[in-house]
Amino acid sequence: MLQGLCFSEVSNQKQFFKVGAESTGPIPSKKLLQVVQTAAETGAKVVMDTVNKPRTIAYKIGLSDLVTDTDKMSEAAILDVVRNNFQDHLILGEEGGLIGDSSSDYLWCIDPLDGTTNFAHGYPSFSVSVAVLFRGKPAAATVVEFVGGPMCWNTRTFSAASGEGAFANGEKIHVSQTDKVEKSLLVTGFGYEHDDAWATNIDLFKEFTDVSRGVRRLGAASVDMCHVAFGIAEAYWEYRLKPWDMAAGVLIVEEAGGAVSCMDGGKFSVFDRSVLVSNGVLHAKLLERIGPATERLKNKGIDFSCGTSQKITVQIFDILHSSFCACDTRPAVRFRWL
Repeated sequence: MLQGLCFSEVSNQKQFFKVGAESTGPIPSKKLLQVVQTAAETGAKVVMDTVNKPRTIAYKIGLSDLVTDTDKMSEAAILDVVRNNFQDHLILGEEGGLIGDSSSDYLWCIDPLDGTTNFAHGYPSFSVSVAVLFRGKPAAATVVEFVGGPMCWNTRTFSAASGEGAFANGEKIHVSQTDKVEKSLLVTGFGYEHDDAWATNIDLFKEFTDVSRGVRRLGAASVDMCHVAFGIAEAYWEYRLKPWDMAAGVLIVEEAGGAVSCMDGGKFSVFDRSVLVSNGVLHAKLLERIGPATERLKNKGIDFSCGTSQKITVQIFDILHSSFCACDTRPAVRFRWL
């Protein structure tokens, strides 16, 4: 346990690899962001239209992995916006899987309703999250967060384009400057599988609860990351995430001045399965505990990094197979930008 333990005086100036796209290719960033934001807001309108109505709920895999009719309607509305603007782009959606041209330099990552369990119970937080990647790196992103509660729902829209800053409802935002773990509010999440990674994060949850102002578990990864970008939480980490969980949030955090890495401290890719985002100042200090815990998992053969381009292709297959159980062989898809 970390109770009573002081963190080392590690440098607050350590630099982490940039996750945002260096270029948006032939499509101007303004155009990409416009379509991303329109798509997310279109999906959010579907969610808002149904948020106070009875839900049709089904189970994907286990009792805690839910899907509603709203998830599917939101994704369909988002897909219409993307296809009407970019017919040749590749799209990865939580509900519909991978569709489009695998030779495209652009990949859309769509979570039509992040935090479905919260939505099903009328409990914040949940969101609509849309990002577009250029050659594998986030170029533009929007997260529409639902705030309030039954009969008084409202939304808050976070957006970012690579190199152009992050915004909430049109106002520029920045991560906090808190430089002490004991003065920080932290956020984490837990996957559906109660395995070694889940148990490891339970231990991290306990440890950081002892040395911070608190650790929250909200249940929507994109919202968690936007709260770090907004400066109302200092860091968020989680194992076993998928591209649509992370693609928008990591760019918004980075553009708000924060840091992004894998949970072992390594260079982050949207195709990895773990993430640590922070205000940057605390990143290295948090990795003093999170990094070794993740290394112990790797020593057990549990590796969350995407590694080679071949491994990314396998990773996407595994994501689709575990999410949809609809295919028996690995896809022939190869991405030109890998």
